[in-house]
Amino acid sequence: MPLTKTKQKLEVIPPSASAFVGVARRDITPPVGIYARMWGAAKRDRSEGTHKPISTTALVIKRDKGEMPLVIVSIDLALLGDLGGVTDEEFIIKPVLESLGIDRRHIMVNCTHTHSAPWTALSRSHLPGGDLLPAYQKHLGEAIREAAREALSTAQRATFTWATGRCNLAANRDLPDPDKPGKRIICGYNPDKPADDTVVVGRVTRDADGSVLATLVNYACHPTTLAWDNKLISPDFIGAMRDVIEANTGDAPCLFLQGASGELAPAHDYVGDTAIADKHGRQLGYAAMSALESMLPPRHKLTYRGVMESGAPLAVWLPERFEPSKLVAAVGFDIPLPIKKMPSVARMEADIAACKDRTLRERMFRKLQIVKTLGDSGTFAMPAWVWRLGGAIIVAHPNEAYSCFQQDLRAALPDFAVVVMNVTGPELGYINPPEMFKENIYQVWQTPFDKPALGVLTKTCLSHAKKLASIGDGNKR
Repeated sequence: MPLTKTKQKLEVIPPSASAFVGVARRDITPPVGIYARMWGAAKRDRSEGTHKPISTTALVIKRDKGEMPLVIVSIDLALLGDLGGVTDEEFIIKPVLESLGIDRRHIMVNCTHTHSAPWTALSRSHLPGGDLLPAYQKHLGEAIREAAREALSTAQRATFTWATGRCNLAANRDLPDPDKPGKRIICGYNPDKPADDTVVVGRVTRDADGSVLATLVNYACHPTTLAWDNKLISPDFIGAMRDVIEANTGDAPCLFLQGASGELAPAHDYVGDTAIADKHGRQLGYAAMSALESMLPPRHKLTYRGVMESGAPLAVWLPERFEPSKLVAAVGFDIPLPIKKMPSVARMEADIAACKDRTLRERMFRKLQIVKTLGDSGTFAMPAWVWRLGGAIIVAHPNEAYSCFQQDLRAALPDFAVVVMNVTGPELGYINPPEMFKENIYQVWQTPFDKPALGVLTKTCLSHAKKLASIGDGNKR
């Protein structure tokens, strides 16, 4: 929280907003046996049980009762549909837009990115367990729609308060291959590189009685604790994180919002033991609780009251009530991102037909779905969202940006709580720092996006964010 000084008055005002807010959750745990092979190295295609239920939670926000709502949805999936699966994404989201009477810029559907959920892509319907995917995908759309409609019908005047904490669960996962020095970078814990440990926590409290209505936890870390040996549907560490938060906030729903985690994951990763995922979740949950406990009561700032002479001259700061901003604003836009030259669909299909290695075939199949989406242009338009809720700026996009994306946005907007979300909408691939393109690394050879993409994404989102940040409403905090 920045220190402000007005008319010789020192005060610290937490990023806050006043709005009508509603929240609701629906269970989306699939039937046992559904296609859930997220890992190329996995030996099985079907799930064999459930670790913890997976769910979708909708948060509805309106400045006034009569206005078109904004909707944030957190959903326990790795991604919506296939890589580049615009058709699948529209199949899930379009009914929600029609039901609520909103346009696409008014809804952010953020995947928690757990790698232990069904891969809801109709392109995999022919695979073992894939026969369950069409009905499950329909269920997803219905669950989001029902949660959003309930949240809208129960919206009440509430206050957002934001705080920033720290959690060292996330570690850098770009490790130079120790067995092939200088030849490639592999995807796993690199203890020599730092990781962004920022966790941004939002508390939503009912104005009627000050009780917690919902919480939001924005953190950048791949939920890849559970990997190829895991047989169970699971929210990964997000499940235990929510358990910790909700047990300490009167069971108020907690939305996890996946941050810019392109190179970030737990150090202890790729296991089949669900106890490790739960341990990771408690670690993040306690860090988020620390940030929550640091908050003042809703609608209170900390004000300097003068000096008390004692054994030392003591600066006295005390809570004081204030009225938070009621500003709610949103923009949605497409960003033409530069893409690399990709092989043709015919070439990809021929290579897949000739390949006998199951893991390599999986890699090529994923790339084929991307190639089918891109077309022949040198750019591809990807959606993005920038919203402002009083003293908070929320930025979201569909792909997997490195954490420097969120670090740059937060550095440029120091007076705001800045929430940054990857995997919001139809993902195509990673968005990497330009210097990574000289490396033999998965995030570079997987992505269709070319070297300038991260700069274009950052510049465009920051331009929109600064415009919203400049809007005055009498109390920008």
